[in-house]
Formats: sequence, structure tokens, C-alpha cells
Amino acid sequence: MSAGRFFALLALLIWSYLALGRGLFWLPRVAKPVPAPKAWPKVTVVVPARDEAATVAAAVTSLLRQDYPGAFSIVLVDDHSTDGTAQIARDAAAALGLGERLQVVAARPLPEGWTGKLWALAEGVVAAGAAGAPDLYLFTDADIEHHPRNLAELVARVETGYDLASLMVMLHCRSAAERFLIPAFVYFFAMIYPFGWCTDARKRIAAAAGGCILMRRAAFERIGGFEAIKGELIDDCALARAVKHGGRTWLGFTRETRSLRVYPTLGAIWNMIARTAYAQLGYSVLLLLGTIAALTVTFVVPIAVLPASGLAAVLALAAWAIMSATYVPMLRFYGLSVLRAPLLPVIAVVYLAATVASAWRHWRGRGGEWKGRVSWHSQP
Repeated sequence: MSAGRFFALLALLIWSYLALGRGLFWLPRVAKPVPAPKAWPKVTVVVPARDEAATVAAAVTSLLRQDYPGAFSIVLVDDHSTDGTAQIARDAAAALGLGERLQVVAARPLPEGWTGKLWALAEGVVAAGAAGAPDLYLFTDADIEHHPRNLAELVARVETGYDLASLMVMLHCRSAAERFLIPAFVYFFAMIYPFGWCTDARKRIAAAAGGCILMRRAAFERIGGFEAIKGELIDDCALARAVKHGGRTWLGFTRETRSLRVYPTLGAIWNMIARTAYAQLGYSVLLLLGTIAALTVTFVVPIAVLPASGLAAVLALAAWAIMSATYVPMLRFYGLSVLRAPLLPVIAVVYLAATVASAWRHWRGRGGEWKGRVSWHSQP
């Protein structure tokens, strides 16, 4: 067998498995709401915010307008912002006449060994406990706009027997760069963490989407709180793994709760990927090399072999066709033309290059940089 036929066949086998044997990850199905619980537990919403002046008012307003039958309050942790984030949040609450429901606290200096977001979240939990410990925590970002029933629907979901429920919110997808790369970001995330498997108690795999995580206080305390994962850059998935070890997690899609974070250029999305990609690989050179090889065979080989004649070309075309077909549902989910689907190999190359750049940043001591702060993992 020629090298072209061998690699084309290998790519086809990989895509056959991905399409049929990996939890149908490529279908972004929105779960239907579940019945309301008999009693509504007390919830504290914890929002870490660092220089979020552009989005914090909309985020806070959406939280204060939640149609939730139970008691809930909001703690916004101002993580050393320099743009007036805290005051903008207070003004948004005051404009609704709900200033008493929002507590704004200033984060103390970041201790060694903690990532910035986890420290801010931990500070919010401390503040929440001082006001009376809640039954549930909603950890969300200052750039997330929640639909009015989001909290109630998540609480109802948790009350069916889960310790943690998380939503992959609709990401901003309007600029040319976003339309090119953002649907693929969600597609690749689901490929690594099939949502159905994350929910299945029989599967060890676990993940969460950090923009919207609801969890039981009892589960939070069982795992040792944020102290147990304080140095994790990909904190959402680390939290889900800790909870699923002895508990139950749920991960789903939503069209209604959305991210306000704008990525206007390819460079902005590139930086977003490069910030955490190498951390996803555990800072391992061997895993990086394995990822390069795997993505090359999976996404690049079908295109590289396609110009060949005979059986190699047929196998390569079949692999490309399956690849494109699995990308179509995500494109439709984001309201984009299915004609973009054959471009997935090009998009994969961009993500692969950003992953290599992520490793390079880490080796140079600049990994995990976010708003002027570098992850402690990357300190030289």
C-alpha cells in the first residue's frame, strides 16, 4: 500500500470514528427545560470582573432581572480594575432600584500559586459566606448576558440530581474573524469534551464552560473549594473534573444566554486560543508533538492526498466529506452558511498554529497572559 493510500485510509477511519463513535459531539443540541423543583434553593451569583467596563452593565442587569422564584443575590468581585468596572456595576443596579441585591467587593492582592480568575472567584465565595451561605453558587463572567429564565432553568436542572450544571453560551459571532473561527472553537471543544459524555456518569470525562456554571455548595466544599484547583489555567474543566469524581455533572448548549465578548480580528481570536492551548496539553512537549501529528493526519492529510489519483483520492475525498458534514450542524447553530464547512481543514491549521504559539509563549514566560497578568505557570 502506498503512503498516500495508507494515510488517506487512516484519516477516513479517524473521521468514521469521530462521526459515529464519539458521542455525536458534532450535534449542538439544546436541552429542553425540566420541571420546576418543589422548593427553590438560595443562590449566590459570583462574578469576577477585571476591566470589564464595556460589558459589565449588561451582564449585571441581566442577572438582576432573573425571573427566579427563590432568594438570590449577586457578588461582583472587582479584580483590580482600572476602568471603573465596579462603579458601572453599581450604577446598573441602582438604575433598576436593586442596589441592595448587588454586593461589590475588591479582591485582595493575588497570592502566589493562584490564577487571577480563581482568586477572584474565591474572594466572592468568602463574601457570599459572610452574608449567609447559599445552597448553590452560580459562577459567571462579567461579559455574559443571561436570558431571564436562565437561573431558574439551571437550578431546576441541578435539582434533578446533579452537583454541577454548566452552559456553553452563544459566543459573539459577527465579525469576519468570528464567523471564520468561533463556531470551530465550540466544535473543537465538543470534540475534546463530548457534552453527552460529560453528563454520563459512566464516563470519566468531565468539562464545564466557565461563563456559566451552577454548582451545589456541598459539592464545592467536598472538593476543597477553589483552593484545590487554584493554579489551573483552564479552571472550568478542572472544576468539573473535581466535581465529577464522586458527583454528577451536566453540560449543555444554549442559544439564549450569550457572550458579549467581541473578537473583531483574527489576532484577537489567536490570542484567546494561544492563552490556554498549551495548558490544555499539560505543558507537555510529547503531547504537543502528538497533537501536531494527530491534527495533521486528521485535517491536513485528506486535502494533501486529494490531488492523487485512484483509491487514495477516493479515500481522502470521503474523509473530507465526513469532516465537512460533521461541521454543518455547528454552522447552522450559529446561523452561518453550510458552504463554509469544507474550510474546516484551513481553520484547523490556524488552531494548530496557535497551539504551537501557545507553547512558544509558555517557554518564553508569557503563557496565560490576560489583561496584563501572566499565569504563574509561565513565570521563568
